[in-house]
Amino acid sequence: MLLTTILLSTAAAVAPPDEIVVRGTRLEQRLLDSGTSISVIDREDLVRLGDVFLADSLATVPGVTLNRNGPLGGAASLRIRGAGTDQTLVLIDGVPVGDTASPGGGFDLSRLAPSQIERVEVLRGPQSALWGSEAIGGVVAITTRRTGGAPLAGFAEGGSFGTLRAGISAAAASGANGVRLSLSGITSDGISKADEEAGNTEEDGFDSFSGTLSSNTEFAGTRIDTSFHYQTAETETDGFVSGAPGNVGDTDNETDTEEFGGSLRFAFPEFGGGWNQSFLAGYRQLNRKNETGGTETFSAKGERTTLRYQLNSPSEAPLRTALGGEADLREADGRSTSILSAFAVGEAEITERLTLSAGLRADDHEEFGTEVTSRLAAAFRAHDYLTFRANYGEGFKAPSLFQETFFCCGSTEPNLDLQPERSRSYEIGAAFVRERTSLDVAVFKQDTDDLIDFDFASGTYINIAEAETTGVELGLSQTLGSIVTATLSYTYLDAENGEGDRLARVPRHSGTTFLFFDPEGPFAGQLSLRANSEEEDSFGITPGWITLDSQLSYDIGEKVQLYLRAENLLDADYQEVFGFGTLGRSAFLGLRFNP
Repeated sequence: MLLTTILLSTAAAVAPPDEIVVRGTRLEQRLLDSGTSISVIDREDLVRLGDVFLADSLATVPGVTLNRNGPLGGAASLRIRGAGTDQTLVLIDGVPVGDTASPGGGFDLSRLAPSQIERVEVLRGPQSALWGSEAIGGVVAITTRRTGGAPLAGFAEGGSFGTLRAGISAAAASGANGVRLSLSGITSDGISKADEEAGNTEEDGFDSFSGTLSSNTEFAGTRIDTSFHYQTAETETDGFVSGAPGNVGDTDNETDTEEFGGSLRFAFPEFGGGWNQSFLAGYRQLNRKNETGGTETFSAKGERTTLRYQLNSPSEAPLRTALGGEADLREADGRSTSILSAFAVGEAEITERLTLSAGLRADDHEEFGTEVTSRLAAAFRAHDYLTFRANYGEGFKAPSLFQETFFCCGSTEPNLDLQPERSRSYEIGAAFVRERTSLDVAVFKQDTDDLIDFDFASGTYINIAEAETTGVELGLSQTLGSIVTATLSYTYLDAENGEGDRLARVPRHSGTTFLFFDPEGPFAGQLSLRANSEEEDSFGITPGWITLDSQLSYDIGEKVQLYLRAENLLDADYQEVFGFGTLGRSAFLGLRFNP
C-alpha cells in the first residue's frame, strides 16, 4: 500500500478508498464516510519511512509538526494543528498512555519503536466527544503487531554515530488462536544534544530496549485479546547553562526511563439481534529518574488505569451506534484523581451519497466536575471520484495532577480555581481520487480557551491564555509512468495567542515530498524532502530548514532485503528546538528478512 499518511487515500492505486476502514472513531467506518481528517500509516508505510522512530513517521502527516530536544532520545513534542503535545491523546491498543507524572501529562514519542507497530491512525482536530480529556488537537491511535504476517521476521542495522539497531519478532497461530513476541533495541554514541555549532562537543549517547507480547484466542465464542509492552531507555542529555543559546549546553546529565503496561480485551458473542459487547482493562506505568554527574536529582512515577465497556449495534443497522462507559484512574507520586465517562456515537447513511455521524460524551472529573463535548461530521459523495466533508468538534483537557497540585515561589497552596482547557473546531474538506491521481484538501479553524501556563508572580498554574488557529492541509499523489509515484503534503498554520503573537514552535509552513521508485526487479528506492519555515521560540527565532533523505533497497530472493538509508544528504545545519542540535549527514546499512 502506498503512503496513506500523505492524504485521504494515496493507496487508491492498490485499494479502493471504500475498502480503507478506520477504527479511531469508535465505529468501524469507511475512511471516506468518516467526515473527519484521518491519516493512516500501515506496516508497509513504516518500513518505507525507515522504521526507526515513530515520531519521524508521524511528522509526514499533514497538520502534524515535531520538535525534539536533540536527536536520539531527545524529548519529542508532537503538535497537531498547533495544539501542544499535552493536548494530543496517544492510545496504544486502545489504552491512553500519557505520562501522569509529567507537568502537562503528555506522551513523549522519542522512544517508541515502530518495528513493533502494525498500524497508526491520526485523527486531526478535537476528538473529546470520542476519547475524552487531552484530545484537543487530535488523537494518535497505535495498534501493535498481532499474529498475522510472517511467523518469523527481523532486521539488523548499523551506521553513523556508532548506531546499531536490531529487532526480531516471532508469531504462531492455529485457527483463531495466536501469539506474537517482538523485541527490538538501539544503541548509539550520539552527538551533543546541545547544538555543536555553539561549541558543544560532548557526545550524548542513547540506549533503549523494548518488547511487546500479544495474543488472541476464542473460547465459547468470546474473543480475548491481550497485549503487554515493556521499554527501558538511558538517554544522555544536556542541561541548563546560563548565557548559552537557549540556555542549554554540555552537561553530564542522564534520564533513565522504564515503562510498561498492557491491555486485556473481551469481545462477547452477538446477542439481542446482533449487538456486540466488549470490555477493556488497560494499565500503564512510567518510572523516570534524572541524574547529574551520576547523582540522582529527580525521580517520578506515574500510573494510569483504564476500564471501558462498549456496546455496538449490528454493522448492517440503518443507524450504527456505539454506546459505553469508561473509568480513567490516574496516580503520580502519591497523588490521584479519576474521570468517569459515558459516550454515544452514531453513523447514519441518509442517502446513497450522504453519511452523517455524531458523538456526545460526558466526563465527570473528580476535582473539576462534568464536561460535555460533542462532534458532528458529514461526508457527501458528489461523484464516484469526489467526496466533500465537513465537521464540528469540541475538545477539553483537564489540568494534570502536577498542574493542579504544584506551587512554589512564596505561594502557600496551588491554584484552587484552575479550570480545564477547552477547544472548538470547524472544518471543510474534499477528496478527489481517480486512477493515478489523488488530491485531498482541508481548511479548518480552531479556537482554544483557558490555556494553562505557569505564573511566576503567583507561583501556581493559572488559566491565562487563549489560542486561535486557522490552517490549510493539502495532500497530492500522482503516479508517473509505471514505476514512479510522487506525493506531496503541505500545511499552512496561522496560530496566534489572544494578544496576536504567534504560538511558540508552530511553523507557518511545513511539508514533505516523496518520490517512490519501484521498477520491476529487485531494486526499489525513494527520495524525501522535508521543509519547515521559521518558528518563534522562548529564546529567539528558530530559522527555517530543508532536509533531504533517501533509501535504496535490494531484494535478495523473496524473504531477505538489503537496504541503505541516508539522512540529511545536504548536511543541513538546523534546529527543531532553539539551542538543540540535529544529526548531520549520516548513513545506515541494514538487512531485513521477511520484510
